[in-house]
Amino acid sequence: METRLRSLVKAIIWQVLGLIVMFAVAYLITGSVETGGAFALINSATGFLTYILYERIWSKVQWGRQPRVAHG
Repeated sequence: METRLRSLVKAIIWQVLGLIVMFAVAYLITGSVETGGAFALINSATGFLTYILYERIWSKVQWGRQPRVAHG
C-alpha cells in the first residue's frame, strides 16, 4: 500500500510537469503569457485534486495486485 505522503509527492511532481506542458501549449495557441499561465494554473489545480483522489481510490482496489510472498 502506498502512503499518503508518497501519493502527495507523486501528485506534486506530476502537476509541475503538467503545469509546464500546459503553459507551453496554451502559450503556443494564444500567444499570451497571461492567458497561457491562467490556463496552466487552472488545469494544474483541477488535475492535482483529481489525481490525488484517483490514486487514493486505486490504492483501495485489490484487483490486479499480486500478494506479497514472505521470504523466510
